[in-house]
Amino acid sequence: MTDTKPAPALPLAPALPLEGLRVLDFAQFLAGPMAALRLADLGAEVIKVERPQGGDLCRKLVVADQMFGDDSLLFHTINRNKRSMAADLKNPEDLDTVRALIASADVMIHNFRPGVMERIGLDHASVAAINPRIVYGTVTGYGNSGPWRDKPGQDLLVQSLSGLTWLSGNRDDGPVPVSFAVLDMATGNHLVQGILAALVRRGVTGRGGLVEVDLMSSAIDAQFEQLTSFFNGDKNQPPRSAIANASVHGAAPYGIYQTADGYLAIAMAPIATLADLLECQALAPYRDPAIAFSKRDEIKAALAEFLKTGTTQAWLDRLEPADIWCAEVLDWPRLFQTEGFAALDPLQQVTSEDGATMTTTRCPIRIDGRTLTSPRGAPRLGEYNN
Repeated sequence: MTDTKPAPALPLAPALPLEGLRVLDFAQFLAGPMAALRLADLGAEVIKVERPQGGDLCRKLVVADQMFGDDSLLFHTINRNKRSMAADLKNPEDLDTVRALIASADVMIHNFRPGVMERIGLDHASVAAINPRIVYGTVTGYGNSGPWRDKPGQDLLVQSLSGLTWLSGNRDDGPVPVSFAVLDMATGNHLVQGILAALVRRGVTGRGGLVEVDLMSSAIDAQFEQLTSFFNGDKNQPPRSAIANASVHGAAPYGIYQTADGYLAIAMAPIATLADLLECQALAPYRDPAIAFSKRDEIKAALAEFLKTGTTQAWLDRLEPADIWCAEVLDWPRLFQTEGFAALDPLQQVTSEDGATMTTTRCPIRIDGRTLTSPRGAPRLGEYNN
């Protein structure tokens, strides 16, 4: 008779850091929902509280004419892995239901304009009276005071007011905005950082807290390097390079250059070294590193004309073995064909309740070696009510 032993149990995956936490997401559009999405990626249960009539306005914010079911593809991109509760915050019965949910929550996020939650009775003081342990996060455009407090907090508008649009493009260009919602993403990340810090403190003290972020502060923070130089210098707007501008403070050769078959980015590199590696006689007058900034447009002009005579790969073959910081400039179709992109495995499939699938990006964070993905798509409006 042979003894049989049970097969060893497979090890369970460690719990994600925020499993067991409940987040109420009252936010719309991008910055607030993006923060709630990241908390969901890290294991939290996120309940999106929306208006019964139409829900989050982002459900109908259609980008590139793309829909996913009845809602915009953008909405599903930023609200996957959540649940939805429909509630009219002006209706006393619905408000009582929301207050009961607040009592069980760990985090609450909203991006209403200043004063709205006070009128509803869901401001921080009122919510903390219901649940002293809650971490209350708010997103505004310009903070809670000052003459801009009631301006619309929209990414392009804040970029335009913040000076950010004068950092990109070449000197003769007008203002050039970043062509994606860079401030929404930065502000959402700042909110997540603040919420996680407040949760750590709560673990020690048992006390919740208020976390406030705004797009303008994030825009200023993003420019810390340039603004520090501005305030400690002559306080004039720094001029952009006339050619291949990539940094208002960057000395030559810092920029992107056209080649015979594409584009090449070159970061910091001694001009004398470049001249030797490229065998570029046009750079010979500029070998002195002390003039790399003051003569940057002359240097860039000479380099730009020379690099057009060879292919991108030919220049990479000379520069990369010498540890010059350079890279080919890729568009999306070419990026997605690279082994580097495949090795990161940065995409995931999301499935709606009716079985439709879409491809989107995954959470960029790994926990305990685990890549964080979830197949659950964005919720139907009010599905958590049942």
